[in-house]
Amino acid sequence: MPKAKRGPLSGPLVLDTHVWIWMLEGVESELSAATIAAIEEAGGRAELVISAISIWELGMLEAKGRITLSRSIDEWVRAALTAPGILLADLTPEISLESTRLPGSPHGDPADRMIVATARVLGGTLVTCEDQILSYGAEGHLRVRDGRKRS
Repeated sequence: MPKAKRGPLSGPLVLDTHVWIWMLEGVESELSAATIAAIEEAGGRAELVISAISIWELGMLEAKGRITLSRSIDEWVRAALTAPGILLADLTPEISLESTRLPGSPHGDPADRMIVATARVLGGTLVTCEDQILSYGAEGHLRVRDGRKRS
């Protein structure tokens, strides 16, 4: 796959798992106003993407007691995936293979690699607050948006 293009936000907006959780749980205080606006705008275009691996990651976080959701995880996921503008990106063979062939120095976590691969394959921008993924984007391998609120 060719190197991902960098540039202004266009195309799908892929949410990292923590950003997805914060948006749906109303913890928007962690995100910048511009990021929230970009997420809402992508939702309005029906181009707000959640990787299927984020559901697995969410389940693991909940099972380990690292997060507590506002409702049962089954209800939470069902509601989250039926929100207007949300698209679920399946773990296709192309995405799965791309996650094993990421150029440069990608994140070592398998779930993060799948999310990065999803954004690359879809030609989208990944919204994250993870420094390692943001650095990977700065290397030119991925379009990223730093979602963090600045103090």
